[in-house]
Amino acid sequence: MKARARAASKKVKANGNADLRLMELRLYVAGQTPKSLAALANLKKICAEHLEGRYKLYVIDLVKTPQLAQNDQILAIPTLVRKLPQPIRKIIGDLSDQNKVLVGLNLLETEGGQ
Repeated sequence: MKARARAASKKVKANGNADLRLMELRLYVAGQTPKSLAALANLKKICAEHLEGRYKLYVIDLVKTPQLAQNDQILAIPTLVRKLPQPIRKIIGDLSDQNKVLVGLNLLETEGGQ
C-alpha cells in the first residue's frame, strides 16, 4: 500500500499541480442507449489513465430513477457531474473528446491557461 501511495504521490497533473484528493463522479445516463454506453466506456478509460483509484464513480440510470435528475439539475443526458472536489463541474455528451473532459475535470489546463 505504501509503495502505491508513493507512486501516486510522484504523479503530477498535466497542469503542474499534484492533486491526490478523491474525485466523486456521477454519470447520468438513460438506459443502454449507444450514447450512454459510449459515455460510460469513455469515462472508464479516462479514469483508468488519469485517476488511478483516486475516484468514486456512480452511474445513475434515469430510466430507473428519474427523480435523481433533480438533485444535480440534469437537463441533458448523458451528463457527467464532478461532485468532489468542489466546485461542482458538469460535462454533457458522450465524453469522446478526451481533452474537453480532462479540462472539465480540472486535470488539464486549456492552451491559453485557466
